[in-house]
Amino acid sequence: MTEKTRDLSYMALMTALLVLCAWLVLPLGPVTFTLQTFGVFAALGILGGKRGTVTVLVYLALGLVGLPVFSGFSGGPAGFMTPTGGYLLGFLAAALVYWALTAKGLPQAPAMGLGLLACYTLGTGWFFLLYGDLYGGDLWSILTLCVFPYILPDLLKLSLALVVSRRMSRAIPR
Repeated sequence: MTEKTRDLSYMALMTALLVLCAWLVLPLGPVTFTLQTFGVFAALGILGGKRGTVTVLVYLALGLVGLPVFSGFSGGPAGFMTPTGGYLLGFLAAALVYWALTAKGLPQAPAMGLGLLACYTLGTGWFFLLYGDLYGGDLWSILTLCVFPYILPDLLKLSLALVVSRRMSRAIPR
């Protein structure tokens, strides 16, 4: 198997993992709880910044063209106009931040943490702009709704992604 074929296979498997993580949904309000954060950071940790970012791009492109890969089995451009649409774009921001920071030598854990912060920033900003008036209109109300309940679960998912990616690094070359 050539290196290119191997890379495409790994990215396809990680894209499938992201889709499965999106389909496991726990509705907690306008921002649902999914395992997508785990899927994003597992892809980045296992595949590295470049291939992990391409995986996130493929996932978003599949959803954009209408395949039901987003949470709630949704897809299409309208998926980006939902309360969680900004977090979808935030996954790409997280991947780009992770890639940039690990390329400069920052260890995985802080790079993932800063990537998560980028995801929160983009997703919460998007939510605030599109839906802020419906949910209190002030930043504190939006943070209480969109970020604070998710910090601990997301840090647990990030930690699990680190453990999995470190175990998998023995089997999957970067």
